[in-house]
Amino acid sequence: MLSRDGWGGLAVLAASLLLFWGTLGLKDNPLVPIGPGFYPRIVLGVTAVLSLWLLLADVFASKPPAASRREPLNYRLVALTFAVFGLYVGALPYLGFRIATGLYVAATCALLAPPRNAKTWAGVFILAVLTALVTYLVFERYLLVLLPRGRLTGF
Repeated sequence: MLSRDGWGGLAVLAASLLLFWGTLGLKDNPLVPIGPGFYPRIVLGVTAVLSLWLLLADVFASKPPAASRREPLNYRLVALTFAVFGLYVGALPYLGFRIATGLYVAATCALLAPPRNAKTWAGVFILAVLTALVTYLVFERYLLVLLPRGRLTGF
């Protein structure tokens, strides 16, 4: 009998394999060395491997998971998280990708795990800056994907 993790792994495995199969029909452009299916195949392949790993770990688990204390559902936190994401999307054209992403990551971290002292606030700040910087470098510099520049900041 599969647990929720096993069923989740099975569903993601099926979806990633179906989507991977869909990328095989994409036509390559002879003028471009990397075809349109290259990066999606990498992401979907990694997703399939990880979901298979989750499924197999669930199937071969030696004992059923221990009953854990169930926390009450927090619909307010879900709504606030969506609101923060909506503000992020709305701020992108005005603040630009780097600033808006840093603020979004910091706000989401502070919302999901509220910092209790200066050390954890520093961790939130470092995570936000590194996330924005690494994402910018990977997409803008390596993959050559243009990210939004801010109307107000030009950054």
